[in-house]
Amino acid sequence: MKKNFVFAIIMVAVMLLAACQAPAPAAPAATGPTKPLIGFTIYKYDDNFMSFVRRAITASAADRAEILMNDSQNDQAKQNEQVDTMISRGVKALAINLVDPQAASAVITKAQAAGLPVVFFNKEPGATDMASYDKVWYVGTTSAESGVMQGKIVADSWKAHPEWDKNGDGIIQYVLLKGEPGHPDAEARTEWVIKTAEADGVKTEALEPAQTAMWDTGKAKDLMDAWIAKHGDKIEYVIANNDGMALGVIASLQAAGYFGADGKFMPVVGVDAIPDALIKIKEGTLVGTVLNDAANQGKATVDLAVNVANGKDPLDGTSWKLDETKAVRVPYVGITLDNIKIAEDSYAD
Repeated sequence: MKKNFVFAIIMVAVMLLAACQAPAPAAPAATGPTKPLIGFTIYKYDDNFMSFVRRAITASAADRAEILMNDSQNDQAKQNEQVDTMISRGVKALAINLVDPQAASAVITKAQAAGLPVVFFNKEPGATDMASYDKVWYVGTTSAESGVMQGKIVADSWKAHPEWDKNGDGIIQYVLLKGEPGHPDAEARTEWVIKTAEADGVKTEALEPAQTAMWDTGKAKDLMDAWIAKHGDKIEYVIANNDGMALGVIASLQAAGYFGADGKFMPVVGVDAIPDALIKIKEGTLVGTVLNDAANQGKATVDLAVNVANGKDPLDGTSWKLDETKAVRVPYVGITLDNIKIAEDSYAD
């Protein structure tokens, strides 16, 4: 009995010694910084240009943020609901491509109530809205610049091709397809393309008042079909506020016998320099376009949104600059066959 008692004491001592010498539990593995959750909206996914902005956003955010991306389907009421949902899901910032720029105040009110920063992009809110909240910024362009560059392409190409003046009167008889009425880009492009061409010494005459095709290829084709039926070869130039509509114009013209083996031709210009438009420039069915830099607009939007979501200055670690309206302005570039590589390079991975 005594031996058993001694043995038990020895075993307890051994177990206590082993416990003292056992390695401490491993500390939890270190983890990197948590990526902020950011809510994005696109006014409609099937807009040609915005599809490339969305692609740039996704690529730029990949290693820096978790994103909630929403298709607002060109419906402001739907977009407002999406903003509410994103706020309820705990986003740290909002990045909003407005359906209607006039609705900026409603989005700002929601964001301000939640204490969230907002980066608007592509559709610019009014100056009063931008000044109403200290945590709101904008990424986009200087709207008039694209119209000026498009007008320069029109003037230069017209002067280089006197054969385009079908009636020999020295005046461009043109039609113009407008984007969304009230959209800052549509209004500015419509105004400045003609002002610039005329300031460059080219006389112009509108065969029709500018009519909207809402940035849409199919609507543009229908509108151009009607104009061809009404005016035929009296049309000497077609100006479109964006490449999506220019593509619809070209489809209409091809159906009417233009750009065929007989050499029947109609000059067309667009804006955005999307890849499909660059193909048309190389084919000779599009005179030129204006690079609306989707890659850098998407990157700048993410750069600002990630910074403000992390509580940093919006420009921290970037090369972007803010103007007096708290906006990052990504420059346009006029594109023709002579410098098409600039646009092609902007889409290179």
